[in-house]
Amino acid sequence: MTSATTKDRRLGKGLAALLGTPLDEDGNPIHEASDLGGSDSGGGNDKKSSGSKIQSLELKVDEIQNNPFQPRREFNPDEIASLAESLKNHQQLQPVLVRIVDGKYQLISGERRLRATIHAGLKTIRAEVRDADDRLVAELAIIENLQRKDLNPIEKALSFKRYIDEHKCKQDDLARRLSIDRSTIANLMRLLELPEAILDLLQAGEISAGHARALLPIGDEEVQIRTAGKIMEDSWSVRATESHVAELLKAEEDAETGKKIVNATRQKRKSISPQIESMQQEMRMIFGTKVEIKSSARGRGKITLHFSDPDEFERLRAILADAGQPPRLKVAG
Repeated sequence: MTSATTKDRRLGKGLAALLGTPLDEDGNPIHEASDLGGSDSGGGNDKKSSGSKIQSLELKVDEIQNNPFQPRREFNPDEIASLAESLKNHQQLQPVLVRIVDGKYQLISGERRLRATIHAGLKTIRAEVRDADDRLVAELAIIENLQRKDLNPIEKALSFKRYIDEHKCKQDDLARRLSIDRSTIANLMRLLELPEAILDLLQAGEISAGHARALLPIGDEEVQIRTAGKIMEDSWSVRATESHVAELLKAEEDAETGKKIVNATRQKRKSISPQIESMQQEMRMIFGTKVEIKSSARGRGKITLHFSDPDEFERLRAILADAGQPPRLKVAG
């Protein structure tokens, strides 16, 4: 079983936990035959509350309002057209999920199916009515879109940020509620630290999320943007980008050390072994901040991580916690 498959199934379990419904491998609800018939499958004017029971009914497509928490801003027109053709030939296999807000139906999940139904010229769509508050709808939207491999990483990151800001929670709280790894949230949200110009390139697909993450350790925005230009111009791989960034960081560290020697000639520079220097660079790439390693001849020492503000401290703490390591590192401002 691949790691991608395992991750998708984990996301599906998170969605099932939120909905209280078993899901298929694509994250869609699995129904018993009795769920789909009966008096609830009539016209689209039956808007009585279902309580804890699920309502299944046919709704007019124009009476379903958009999900205000939908992270996805762009939908592939070819994908929608293909799905529309499938709906015309094979009918709708899975219902969309909706809730009732102020007496009107509002979409919870299944926007691709709704768009494809409209594209196919169909007037109605099969739907299930659920009881869900804003927080649950936001969580369902995030889970559904995490399963879509073509969703823009910035859209995913912004959906995390919006949820955390609106509900005043931390990354580990959101990860626990969605049953996903906190590192998934932390790694995507880190991308939002990049300059707007690079975020635009990432959204446009000019560079990948791996390229963008490799640029994070660079502290200068102009250098980040210039490096992004080189990625596109020379078609660098992620590995080549990481190597280039490591060289930039090494040059920056050498220049900084040189300035200290000039300004403090009385201080004697302690030599750093190539092994320690290599580990410092490797850890700097991992943590996205300056890292210092000091060791004694007896093998003892300390690792110092530098942070510039509380948010960066929280990011480093989350990385260390995800790695399962106790936070014994000394931190320096």
